[in-house]
Amino acid sequence: MQAAWLFGALVVPQLLALGQGARGAEREWEGGWGGAQEEERQREALMLKHLQEALGLPATTGDEDPPGIPAGEGVWGPEDDQVEDKEEEATLAPDPSPSPSPSPSPSPTPEDTVTYILGRLAGLDAGLHQLHVRLHALDTRVVELTQGLRQLRKAAGDTDEAVHALQQAQGRAEREHGRLEGCLKGLRLGHKCFLLSRDFEAQAAAQARCVARGGTLAQPADRQQMDALTRYLRAALAPYNWPVWLGVHDRRAEGLYLFENGQRVSFFAWHRAPSPEPGSRASPAPHPLSPDQPNGGALENCVAQASDDGSWWDHDCERRLYYVCEFRF
Repeated sequence: MQAAWLFGALVVPQLLALGQGARGAEREWEGGWGGAQEEERQREALMLKHLQEALGLPATTGDEDPPGIPAGEGVWGPEDDQVEDKEEEATLAPDPSPSPSPSPSPSPTPEDTVTYILGRLAGLDAGLHQLHVRLHALDTRVVELTQGLRQLRKAAGDTDEAVHALQQAQGRAEREHGRLEGCLKGLRLGHKCFLLSRDFEAQAAAQARCVARGGTLAQPADRQQMDALTRYLRAALAPYNWPVWLGVHDRRAEGLYLFENGQRVSFFAWHRAPSPEPGSRASPAPHPLSPDQPNGGALENCVAQASDDGSWWDHDCERRLYYVCEFRF
């Protein structure tokens, strides 16, 4: 009994002192761990606040525990479990050096949004300025091209005028040359010259050819000119008899014969059928080879002169014959 009392007196105080020291160490360890736990909670609360602001959720106080966690327990479970886990980690691995916790990314503020919008507007304004610069350059180029086109048109107009003037000069030269040639190579009679052309043309085409050479189709106005033209054609085409276009027609009205200059014809030399020999009876039928002229009616409206006797015959205006031009000087 005394031995038991003595054992209790010696052992119990030591156990009490050991327990008090263990509780003090435990309290000191829990104080350090509690500070780290409180810092972790604050960081989690800050992250939760930023997440709620980004998602538009209602904010909660940092002291409230997350739903589903019993009161009195931290985020990481009961304190006992946390102490046991820390003790196991301390026994398995050495305590690493504390690393700085990553700072949470700040959420965009209204000032950042305004700054972003202003930056975008500044970029658009710079692009618009570049477009205005390019548009001004294009306008300048268009003005230059317009001026160049105006100069080209003016030069083209001047060229057309020069070409027209050259054509007129060429026409005058050809007409002057035709008149000189008609008088040098053809028949000169008073203030007229007659020149035979051996080209086959219709009556209108022959008139155009004579006008281009400065004259017109022959227009014998009296018996003297008719006889002179007859002698000239007979000498030029003998021994053959060729009809030659004159500048006489009745295209405007049947039976109304006009010269090419519009004057009315007052002298005619129409062909007549041969008269019967004296003592023979006249035949009522017209001569089959040389009937009296004109006999074509509305089908034959242009006049040609025979080269053998100088008589006039009416023919279809589209018939292609020789022609004689008349030039005045």
